[in-house]
Amino acid sequence: MKTDPIREKRLREPWFAARRELSPRRASFLTIFSFALPLLIWSAVSYLPFLWHPDVELQISADRENVTTVYVAGDRVSREFFPEFQEAVRQQNKPLEAGLASLDPAAEATNGAAVRRANKKTLRQLVPILAANQWITEEQAKDDAAIYTSWGEIAAGKKVPTRPQLSEENLAIIAKNWAAMSKVSPTYDSDRFVSVPLLGLVPQGRPANPDYLPAPHEVVVSGIKEFTAPPEAERPSMWQRVGHSIRIVFGGFLLATLVGVPIGVLCGTYPVFSKVVEPFTDFFRYLPAPTFSTLLVAIFLANDAPKVALVFVGTIFQLVLVVANTTRRLDLPLLEAAQTLGANQAQLLTRVVIPGILPNLYDDLRILLGWAWTWLVIAELVGVKSGLTEFIETQGRWRNFDSVYPVIILIGLIGFFTDQILSALSRIFFPWTSEASGKANPLAKAILFLPRWFQKSASVHDLPADASGQARESLTNRP
Repeated sequence: MKTDPIREKRLREPWFAARRELSPRRASFLTIFSFALPLLIWSAVSYLPFLWHPDVELQISADRENVTTVYVAGDRVSREFFPEFQEAVRQQNKPLEAGLASLDPAAEATNGAAVRRANKKTLRQLVPILAANQWITEEQAKDDAAIYTSWGEIAAGKKVPTRPQLSEENLAIIAKNWAAMSKVSPTYDSDRFVSVPLLGLVPQGRPANPDYLPAPHEVVVSGIKEFTAPPEAERPSMWQRVGHSIRIVFGGFLLATLVGVPIGVLCGTYPVFSKVVEPFTDFFRYLPAPTFSTLLVAIFLANDAPKVALVFVGTIFQLVLVVANTTRRLDLPLLEAAQTLGANQAQLLTRVVIPGILPNLYDDLRILLGWAWTWLVIAELVGVKSGLTEFIETQGRWRNFDSVYPVIILIGLIGFFTDQILSALSRIFFPWTSEASGKANPLAKAILFLPRWFQKSASVHDLPADASGQARESLTNRP
């Protein structure tokens, strides 16, 4: 079997070699690793309890006397506060045990109505456990009778929770509460509900990330839920939000391109334009674009126009300076040669300058498109909040960060794949550049292959019927 000496040499080369090109296999591996490493760190922090879990996620709803905060399953508390919370509930239960043990079903407490309301809250502490073990439906979670029956089944051992497992302490509390509840009525009766205070379940929890860093699986589940939810009357779907945000970014960027590219080319070609335009532009690029938001709303009102205008303002000044600098880097001998051949100023601009800078100008616009995306969040807060930013701001305010992360990741993916597609297309638009002659990425190879495939197919199809098989095969297999 023949070996490729170039490939073998690259495999023997060290990973760290100054200005040496990596082998395609190593380059592909490192590209994948660059994305995998943050995900691995995120997963390790989320799923390995011994690394870093400053919070405890509650698995049982719980509350305390004389404290207005009510904790429900899924809430997070600090690891330092959690033992204090548990101990407070235990101390709260101690004076209640004697009353449960001496319960007279026929007796009625003086404040029986208030106690019954408090006991019904205690009854619903089991709802997260019952739902997690799929013993009740979403509708039954609102039915006190179904919850009441489940208390009896758990107390009797007919149902054993596994997601999560209840502690022996809580199983004992359930048994004591059920003994008191069933003594008053074996079935649920709202009017004859036990009027002696029931014992509260002791909080249980598991190590957890802070709420601002949900685990990867929580982000995936929430993302699927949000992106598959249908639009409501006044609430657009996530895909409608995505379309709106893309229109804002590309609308502002295209306007900046139409205005900024001609100005930048003129500044880079003619010093008179440079001296008139660039000092003013250089001054304005240091002004934060959001400072113009109030003025833009006053001019364009409160719909999408001021949002597009803000992306335009945030991009145009940088674009003019970058394009001017790119234009200046055009080789001066090209201009001198054209002038020697008799080219006038208009011909220099249209026949030499613009064609000469096109590949670099294209790359500049790719980079500046990423700059335009950075203005999206601020732009969509101008006037009436809208698009993906309105969703991020609303969910973040309610600390639903598992819904925020999918949107942030999606924005990054849209920008990344847009850039990769534009990079691949540059090899088609500018095949004479050194980048086009180098190793193309898989997406570029796929795009470049299509026109060649169609051309090859058409050539083979056009062969005369009496053409020899050898000629047909030679044409089909040509590179």
